[in-house]
Amino acid sequence: MTTLRTPGPTLGVVGGGQLGRMLAEAASPLGVEVVVLDPTPDCPAAPVVRDQIVADFDDEAGIRELAARADVLTFEIELADQDVLERVSEDSGTPVHPKPSTLRTIHDKLVQKRELEDAGIPVPPFRAVEDADDIRDAIDDYGAPVMLKARTGGYDGRGNVPVESKADAEDALESVAGPAMVEAFVEFEREVSVIAVKGDDEVATFPLGENIHVDEILRETVVPARSSEAATERAYEVARDVLEVMDGRGVYGIELFETSDGEILLNEIAPRPHNSGHWTIEGAHSSQFEQHARAVLGWPLGSTELRSPTALANLLADVEENQDAELHNLDQVLETPGANLHWYGKRQARPGRKMGHVTVSGRDESADVEELLETARVLEDAMTFRSE
Repeated sequence: MTTLRTPGPTLGVVGGGQLGRMLAEAASPLGVEVVVLDPTPDCPAAPVVRDQIVADFDDEAGIRELAARADVLTFEIELADQDVLERVSEDSGTPVHPKPSTLRTIHDKLVQKRELEDAGIPVPPFRAVEDADDIRDAIDDYGAPVMLKARTGGYDGRGNVPVESKADAEDALESVAGPAMVEAFVEFEREVSVIAVKGDDEVATFPLGENIHVDEILRETVVPARSSEAATERAYEVARDVLEVMDGRGVYGIELFETSDGEILLNEIAPRPHNSGHWTIEGAHSSQFEQHARAVLGWPLGSTELRSPTALANLLADVEENQDAELHNLDQVLETPGANLHWYGKRQARPGRKMGHVTVSGRDESADVEELLETARVLEDAMTFRSE
């Protein structure tokens, strides 16, 4: 039986970026307190959490302090050190969810793909890369272009490099600057994602989202996805199979390719709340962040049902060089019914950096996602970080 008292349980979160901020916002109404560990003083999550420990993501002393103050540890960034988390958990008795073993699998994209392929999950053809000749061999086998990926550290499209020809292999490998893998390029109809939740002996999935990327960066999401019923059901099947491979409770962002013939292939997994699930804050009966808090604590999960069709547009810094973050022209989004602005609290606007997002939700289940998406685009376009 779930019981609450004051103060309530505490989540210790490695990472204090926008995901930590939104997690704390969702945890608060449940009576759950959040302490984050992040190397950036006064990080984006700081204004809404109980406290921040200023330390690197792999700082063992800092993580031990976090564990001493928390009932359970979790993370909002894959840069968390799985070995340190495992060691601290064993010594302190503070559980970590998802498990460090899952983070270990996810941390290296090549390891991730191999384990998923061994489990029967459909993935694009892939191989390890040691040198430029391996990329050229992949082009011979898979055709051009191929996608070169950094095995570790990539996010928001960083570390992903399309290689159009054999002549580009050397430069592409140099740009990745570290261990790499290569995948066949998938001619997809659309990119979709399932935000799935692994609870204590229960699993839940949110409605399928359709994602629109530009330069490998997620720009927009619409829900429900404009996929066939068969492709949607297949995406859920793959997502549930993925959860069988993952160890530990929490939210998992599962990115998928839908091909023109309705085939579903796994792209990547994030063992945490995901950008393509931010729409759930307004569009679902419970958000991915509330679900993550419930799951890692071992509480019953909430409803993942769609409240209304929703479109999301990410707000990227439209600047040419780093500058203090100052967003202009907010009036239109603030005045539009059904629109919601989310500001991440980052102090620096860097070219292409995600600074917030806008969601536009319909009045009822019959709302047209095309119209919602167009409204979200108009509202996003109206705002700027450039000085007038």
